[in-house]
Amino acid sequence: MAKKKATNITGPRSLLAVLILVVVALLGWWWFSSSRPDFEHYEEFGIEVPANYSIHGIDVSKYQQRINWEMVKEMVAEDVRIGFVFIKATEGLGNMDAQFNRNWRNAGDAGITRGAYHFFLAPKSGSEQAENFISRVELEKGDLPPVLDVEQTYGVTPDKLRAEVKAFLDRLEAHYGVKPIIYTNVEFYNKFLKGDFDNYPLWVAHYLRKDRPRIARNWAFWQYSETGNVNGIRGKVDFNVFNGDSTDFADLLIE
Repeated sequence: MAKKKATNITGPRSLLAVLILVVVALLGWWWFSSSRPDFEHYEEFGIEVPANYSIHGIDVSKYQQRINWEMVKEMVAEDVRIGFVFIKATEGLGNMDAQFNRNWRNAGDAGITRGAYHFFLAPKSGSEQAENFISRVELEKGDLPPVLDVEQTYGVTPDKLRAEVKAFLDRLEAHYGVKPIIYTNVEFYNKFLKGDFDNYPLWVAHYLRKDRPRIARNWAFWQYSETGNVNGIRGKVDFNVFNGDSTDFADLLIE
């Protein structure tokens, strides 16, 4: 009796097996990605650093005393390095941070992208405070836009606060030709600024979450820790991340 020709089922079965393996691999990758923490502890910096951001920075004032900016620039922990710094320049009507000129010059010489900020005193004239900043800070191509740091009302009414903030921002934008950044915390923004200043880039302070700040609007920078360590700086320093990639960051800089 003649043998029947064997049916060739190797091809379809092999294809099915490959498809199953691919699906299992994709499910495994999805589970691994979704189960990864949103932060990672870095012994070198002494803090937990958000894992989903590629551009990291700090902000400083006279309280960090004399900074060795070359050491700051050279510090690298795995894939994290200091890519930008915000430096306090002025406060109120006539004050300048004692370390501003030195920090501004040396951070630039070290090749760190820099930005300058003004600490706002709400009872004082916003336009006059802007003149204080303008008289001290000369921004160049490649610098970050100027920053208004507003965190307290000092007892003035919300309407008065918003009016003086607007006067400050308008004067800086007219002078530097770029929209300034607003720095504040989540609670202050939602209570006093929300709705009136939503078109300004926001640098927001919020320490209670490790993946993103708890604020509904879009933001450019997030200050997530005030207890970091950096080579070349005595004491603790604030840490920040930029919300975007290198192209987004370059687009924000002064042309």
